[in-house]
Amino acid sequence: MSLVEPPATTSDAGIFLWMTWQALRRLGLDSAAIFASVGMPDEAPDPGQRRDNSTQRRFWDAAERISGDPDIGLHVAEQMPPFRGQVIEYLFLSSPTFGDGLRRISRYQQLLTNAMRLELRIEGDTAVLLGLEHPVRHYLECAYAIQLQFLRQVTDGEFQAREIWLPYEQGASAEEYARVYRCPVRLGMPHGALRFDAALLARPSSAAEPQLLAVHESLASARLHDLARRDLILQVERELGGLLESGEASLEAVAQRLGLAPRALRAQLAQLDTNFNTLLASYRERLVRRLLARTQEPIDQIVYLAGFSEPSALTRAFKRWTGETPTAYRARKQSGHADA
Repeated sequence: MSLVEPPATTSDAGIFLWMTWQALRRLGLDSAAIFASVGMPDEAPDPGQRRDNSTQRRFWDAAERISGDPDIGLHVAEQMPPFRGQVIEYLFLSSPTFGDGLRRISRYQQLLTNAMRLELRIEGDTAVLLGLEHPVRHYLECAYAIQLQFLRQVTDGEFQAREIWLPYEQGASAEEYARVYRCPVRLGMPHGALRFDAALLARPSSAAEPQLLAVHESLASARLHDLARRDLILQVERELGGLLESGEASLEAVAQRLGLAPRALRAQLAQLDTNFNTLLASYRERLVRRLLARTQEPIDQIVYLAGFSEPSALTRAFKRWTGETPTAYRARKQSGHADA
């Protein structure tokens, strides 16, 4: 069985988390509580902000626990709004054929997530889209549903999967998979795969346009290059989490953990129009807000966890961020949750 762990630093386009928030609300679930379980604000996420993929297990564990639904990934996917208005969609539609568009998606799919590596193969009269694998079942099953919805969307409903392979032994019932995916699903397969009629690859796109294709591909290439640099911010924030408590959250300490010279890290952050102190302040603010709103940690403990020297330093910083004292903010946020 091939349960491929994602690379050390993986992330997803923010649009998917925004879509998930909407789907959870449509199901009548407490989106705020589920998002807070992974330290995110209890409000609809910014669809333009890329998110660390490493929190997916905790996120979906919380979604299953709060919903009581063992097939929550499938059912969230059913409620997802359409994936529209992204450069990947334009790139696909302006390609000459369905197969050409699918190969371009595989080339640029890191714009959506770099937790998977898509690959298209042909096996006789069957086309196989490989690389749809992830160690978190609910995340993977939701990803399959989004992919199917998108492929039907760009083919005016013509796309139909022959079969889906999932690389784990236990999942939903065959009937539930067939209802959501509209095709048979086989569990315990050697790898994840989406299998469909290879003849569909030759289907011409009604929106094919060579000049627009060149524009869209240039934009996708530029965003892919920018993404590689922006992933650095996720890496920096991940290291900050382990350094704040020890009081060693410095540019030099983070650079050492990343295997970079401090000057190189400073230069790379400057290319992203940011700097270490800005990232540190932003990370601290999010951490303190979450601890105050969602835990009963004493203020002295929060001071320690966020790497402040003393309570007065935390209070001054927090008043700059919010205009409130930490105590007032906690009372307001926790009172609101209690009322809800």
